Amino acid sequence: MGHVSKRLYSSASKLAVSTSQLKQFPPKEAILKPDSGKPNFFDPESWATLQPPPTSALTAFAHRIGLANVLSSADVVRRACTHKSFVNLHAKYYPSSPTPPTNANLATLGNALMGLFASEHLHAAYPHLPTRVLKAAVSAHVGPLTCASVAQEMGAVPLLRWHRQPTTPTSPALLHSDALASIPRAITALVYQEMSLQSARKFVKSFFLSRQVDLRSMIKFRDPKRALIETVEKFGHERPKSRLLRETGRYSNSPVFVVGIFSGQDKLGEGFGSSLKMAEYRAAEDSLHRLYLTRTPDHLLQVPSSTFPSKQGNIYKTGSEAPYTPGVLGEAEILYASSGRSNIVAPKRLTLEEIEAKREGLGV
Repeated sequence: MGHVSKRLYSSASKLAVSTSQLKQFPPKEAILKPDSGKPNFFDPESWATLQPPPTSALTAFAHRIGLANVLSSADVVRRACTHKSFVNLHAKYYPSSPTPPTNANLATLGNALMGLFASEHLHAAYPHLPTRVLKAAVSAHVGPLTCASVAQEMGAVPLLRWHRQPTTPTSPALLHSDALASIPRAITALVYQEMSLQSARKFVKSFFLSRQVDLRSMIKFRDPKRALIETVEKFGHERPKSRLLRETGRYSNSPVFVVGIFSGQDKLGEGFGSSLKMAEYRAAEDSLHRLYLTRTPDHLLQVPSSTFPSKQGNIYKTGSEAPYTPGVLGEAEILYASSGRSNIVAPKRLTLEEIEAKREGLGV
């Protein structure tokens, strides 16, 4: 076996190209004729990319993700796995052949549906979540990197048909993860078109919204004590006070202090640290996290899209609406957040000492 044949077999195996389904292998473009007198420029990677995935692989993929009744045809699966960048490569080598269908429109529709499902689910589950954190949580659940990761777990990497594109003045460079992310979006749109809105929401919930995302790490405070004081005042409760709950090794090299923050008789949060200041900082941060990460119980969770009928067709004409009880709108904004990464310069505010002095009438 020559060097070109080895590269052909290697490229074909990486891209799930079944040589048994090809009419001729190696292809005639890869065969060098000694008497032609012309150099033979053949790219095995490009040739393997242009070959369609075998029908057996497409059918197995539909059954693997549990959508064999939706993705009933191999052509439908092939279209969902074909990125729009593949058209330029196909037209370059086969200018007279018809343009293969891509998932461009399906990915756009699926992206809008996934954003809708994630936004309403997170807003109903965490009614007090800040707007910026809500946006970050939506991206963490259904963003491009998550979609690419889900596509890898589905086993869609060998079925992807795409072509890498460099950066242009109007668009950034197209990476493999960007093209791979279009597959789950296109599948979501296909489920919506072939089944119903409820089926698409169930698909997104099963593959995306059921994942655990650390929302605590997304909420940052420059001054959690100040933010807690203003938040408690906004809710009309007593001014929070810090109390030392436990301590050990005060005069040693490694002391530990446990501080709790109380509003009247209610304990808002608790924190520990090697100093009283650190423990108080963590206690204030814990108090804010307990508020903004308050989760609605699953049996009480209801989203607006759940009111649409589950039948196929026009969602406004296929049946009556299901009962819906809207959740309580929470306080969804934090005055001190973003951990200083937003490049927004906040106006100068009075310090806690200046506020106390004004209250006592001492002036500043």
